[in-house]
Amino acid sequence: MSTHKKLQAVTGASLALAFGAAMTLSVIPAQAQSKEKCFGVSLKGKNDCAAGPGTSCAGSSTKDYQGNAWTYVPAGSCEKTVSKTSSTGFGMLKEFKEKS
Repeated sequence: MSTHKKLQAVTGASLALAFGAAMTLSVIPAQAQSKEKCFGVSLKGKNDCAAGPGTSCAGSSTKDYQGNAWTYVPAGSCEKTVSKTSSTGFGMLKEFKEKS
C-alpha cells in the first residue's frame, strides 16, 4: 500500500472516530433530561445528592427513604417509586418531612 493510501486510511479512521465521539457527546444532554430528582427513595448512603444540613452530598444520607435526600430516577417514575416515609407512599419531586 502506498504512503498516500495509508494516510487516507488513517485520516478516514480518525474522522470516523471524531464523528462518533461528537455524536456520543450530543446524546448525553438528552439522556440527562430523561431523568428527574426523586426525594425519599434512596437507601442509606446511596443518595445522589442533598441530604440536609451538614451533609456533603452524594452518599451522605443517614437513613433509608430520607425525605431530604434525592436520587436520579427515569423521568416520570419518581411518583411511582415506593417511599416508606412519604405521605403518599411514593417518591416526591420536592423535599419532604418524613411521616412518623
